[in-house]
This record gives sequence, C-alpha cells and structure tokens, in this order.
Amino acid sequence: MTQSAMVTARSGARLCLCSLITVLVAGCGLSSLTSGLGNSVFGGGSSSQTAAAPGVNEQQLLSAAKANDGESMSPIVGEVAHGCPRLSISPRSRDLTIYEDGRAGDGLAIMHRGEITKTARECQIEPGRVTVKYGFSGRVLLGPRGKGGNITLPVNVVVTDSKREKITSDSMNVAVAVSVDKPIGYFSAVRSVTFNIPEGSRPGDFELFIGFDQSAKGAG
Repeated sequence: MTQSAMVTARSGARLCLCSLITVLVAGCGLSSLTSGLGNSVFGGGSSSQTAAAPGVNEQQLLSAAKANDGESMSPIVGEVAHGCPRLSISPRSRDLTIYEDGRAGDGLAIMHRGEITKTARECQIEPGRVTVKYGFSGRVLLGPRGKGGNITLPVNVVVTDSKREKITSDSMNVAVAVSVDKPIGYFSAVRSVTFNIPEGSRPGDFELFIGFDQSAKGAG
C-alpha cells in the first residue's frame, strides 16, 4: 500500500469513529429526555406491544410496563392471532397530558402525563360470538407543575367491525399514586367484552381500540 493510500485509510477510519461517537452521544441525549422529569416538555414513552397472551392478568402487565420504562415508544400494530380480534392503542389517544387551567400546550404548565405502553388479550370463540379478555398498562409522570397524590385518568375502549363501525364501547378510570420523591407511577387494568359475530364474518375482522379520553379536564 502506498503512503498516500495509507493516509486516506487512516482518515476514513477516523471519520467512521467520529460518526459512531456522534451517534452514541445522540443516543445518550435521547435517553436523558425519556425520564419524564425536568422543567421542559416530557420525552418519549415506553415501547408498545400487543400480544395474544394466555392468562392475561394485571400483575404481568404492570411488570411489563415497569420493565420497559425509558425505552422509545414505537407504533403499535394490531395483529390477528389464532383468529382473535385485533387490539390496538388509538394513535391519538395513547398519551394524555394534563395542564394547569388555561395553559394547555405550555410545557412548563404540565401537571402530569399518562402513557399507555403495553397491551395483551386472549379470546374465547363460540358459534356466533366471541369474548375478548384484554388488558393494558402504562405509567403516569409528574410534570413541572404537578402535585403529589392520587391521579385518576379516564380510558375509553371501542370495538369496531370490519367497516370500522362501532358495535360496543366501555369506559373506566385508572388511578396512580405519585409524589415528588416518586414522580413516576404505574397502572394496569384487565377487562372482558363479549359481542356477537354476524354470519359470514370472522373474529379477526373486529378490532378493539384502547385510548385515554382526550376530553378530560385540563387535557391539551
């Protein structure tokens, strides 16, 4: 190898190393933003996942939400497993940010934010109907203007058919205790819904959507 070629190779190696360090530093910066704390807008949430999980229970979902704290949130895709209706987190309702009165959209006025990060479901299919046992979990992060105590957030569940028409719905509240010393709290819930399957339809044609109620007081 000529001296000129060696110099070119060393320069290329240094450029690759610098690029790698830049990527790693950027990654570290992103991780620091996902803690949910500080005097600015919240960072990303935890990774989302849907699974047909036999024996769906609140404790498993709660553990899954805690285990994935700090990871980047990725889009959730409803899947059909064993003919079970799909289960998805509503894209616009996976998060719910509550602000001080009259300050919606102001990052410094955030009181708390809820994030749905994990889901699971299992099904019992019978002639003409299906029962879906579904669960979800996530976390609540205290914001710059947040106060410790019990925080309650509303959640809606909607079941749609193959034409995306609503056939049934449900609503509930999730409650989380947070404090200044422990500004991140976790929640989980498990419910069941039974609905009829018209002749000529399949259970996989139906879908359950879970999401926070964006009409909650202070939401923005």
